[in-house]
Amino acid sequence: MPHCIIEYSNGQDAELLCSAVFDAAQQSGLFSEDGSDIKVRASAFERYQTGGKRQSFIHVCLKILSGRTLEQRQALSQGVLENLAALATEVGSTSVEVVEMERASYSKRLA
Repeated sequence: MPHCIIEYSNGQDAELLCSAVFDAAQQSGLFSEDGSDIKVRASAFERYQTGGKRQSFIHVCLKILSGRTLEQRQALSQGVLENLAALATEVGSTSVEVVEMERASYSKRLA
């Protein structure tokens, strides 16, 4: 049930970014086999600064329910990073973080 949130500098292909992140999450084996529980969304930024200059970037935050091992979280992060690196070779900075959501306090409602 990960929430995959992509933030990126304007001018990149959001559809390709979303597909790369979705594919890596699905290939991780941590979520449903058909990918039905993987949620991906992307936001482009027009205004940004990296240090003293303007450098293109991609940052992905993978919010997952607690309970995965450190090794599983590292493999997920690396898989997403590898997919993005293969896709966005001209991007100045690409980063991925995995954030655990506490199961006990996570709430969800489906319509």
